[in-house]
Amino acid sequence: MRATSALSILTGILLASPVLAEDAFTTDVIQTSEGALQITFIGHATLMFTSGGKVICIDPWSKLADYSKLPKADLILITHEHHDHLDTGAVQAVTKDGTQVVANAAAAEKVAGSMIMKNGDVKTVLGVKIEAVPAYNLVHRRDNGQPYHLKGGGNGYVLTFGDQRVYVAGDTENTPEMKSLPDIDCAFLPMNLPHTMTPEMVADAARALKVKTLYPYHFGDTDTSALADLLRGTDIDVRIRPLK
Repeated sequence: MRATSALSILTGILLASPVLAEDAFTTDVIQTSEGALQITFIGHATLMFTSGGKVICIDPWSKLADYSKLPKADLILITHEHHDHLDTGAVQAVTKDGTQVVANAAAAEKVAGSMIMKNGDVKTVLGVKIEAVPAYNLVHRRDNGQPYHLKGGGNGYVLTFGDQRVYVAGDTENTPEMKSLPDIDCAFLPMNLPHTMTPEMVADAARALKVKTLYPYHFGDTDTSALADLLRGTDIDVRIRPLK
């Protein structure tokens, strides 16, 4: 369902030490044709989705949460192998019998039993359709000239929940592959500098995607109000949540 043109802005403060219970985090609910999708904002690039009785953890990081106090995951998605996205201790803590881990190739080398998804792959895992989207830098580079994230390495993921397509972009800029994704209802786009996107890049991607609901995430110290200003007056519902 298309959101109204109003900007929805909520600010929050991340706790300095790992929090202990699920109810300590901010949550949103998105209605889908197959029931409610609950989004739990752990922080940074770490999210937890709950839908149809399944728990999906994305890039769990033990710096942000005590996963022994949170629900175990049915599905874990790892976007890439950088330490703030791949924490093998957090993966182990949130794993139970039957948990499926989906990861890019480099991360899968460090998590036994992972299912590898390469850019462009489409799989259905535990009833959830997953599309792996390229995640890489076009502009921002290290001092040696190498992009922070190389093309062909990391993944973003599009997850389908009933009639809703949810895009979690991983560490990336506003690439042609991202901007050509069809029918994205909800997007999580990174905005931490210098590793991913500027607010202007995120706004450009959101417009190209014609996304209905936008969550900037993994934004560090970037001024999120700049993004809200850039998209003011559009039909994009910009939601700022505590995801530094």
